[in-house]
Amino acid sequence: MMDRTLKALSLTLSYPSVELQDAMPEIGAIFGADPRIAPDTRAALQKLADDIGQSDLFDVQESYVMLFDRSRTLSLNLFEHVHGESRDRGGAMVSLIETYREGGFEPATTELPDHLPVLLEFLSTRPFAEAQETLADAAHILDALTTRLARRESGYGAAFAALSQLAGAQSDADAVAGMLAQPDDDPTDLEALDAVWEETEVTFGPDPNAGCPQVRDMLACMDKPAFNATPAPTNLNRSA
Repeated sequence: MMDRTLKALSLTLSYPSVELQDAMPEIGAIFGADPRIAPDTRAALQKLADDIGQSDLFDVQESYVMLFDRSRTLSLNLFEHVHGESRDRGGAMVSLIETYREGGFEPATTELPDHLPVLLEFLSTRPFAEAQETLADAAHILDALTTRLARRESGYGAAFAALSQLAGAQSDADAVAGMLAQPDDDPTDLEALDAVWEETEVTFGPDPNAGCPQVRDMLACMDKPAFNATPAPTNLNRSA
């Protein structure tokens, strides 16, 4: 049985579209009915759903791009926070694709497989205990992104707060502090951002000297944050 809340969070964190706006009333109702999420977070999620659904589409898309596509420290591509520029990222990406296929899941998207909405869609099809373990492994990343989004007064922080609550695990305080010690990107400084994006392209070939860990093992490495990562070209090419 699909976990409707994880699916709803996957959609909420996806690039806004007319179809997504039309679905927001139903998505907000799903959030409001889930007792696993704290009441204040449920209310914030419902407000986020209302804001996405009722605001001008161009404004919602522009806000999304400024947050998640132009900021490395808010990247939705999880392995940017795990492996940085190392070859391990390519091997981990291949392993994640294999994990999806073993679960009978074929993402219908141009996003990279470590894109958080893609992972959440996959987890929504898995037993909740399995999904919860995976989210718990990423708890400190979820908490750090919640804090960063709160600093920017973004309603999207409620989605990450909800994921932290669904994880049901205490994040590593030192790991969270390490992530938050990294300076936030300024998405309006386009010259600086261009310099950041001019990095070596990530190769999705496995490291011949490395094994092929499963998704939980890869996410467990998230206590070693790295923000000097190569962002995904799909995000860069997206226009608001």
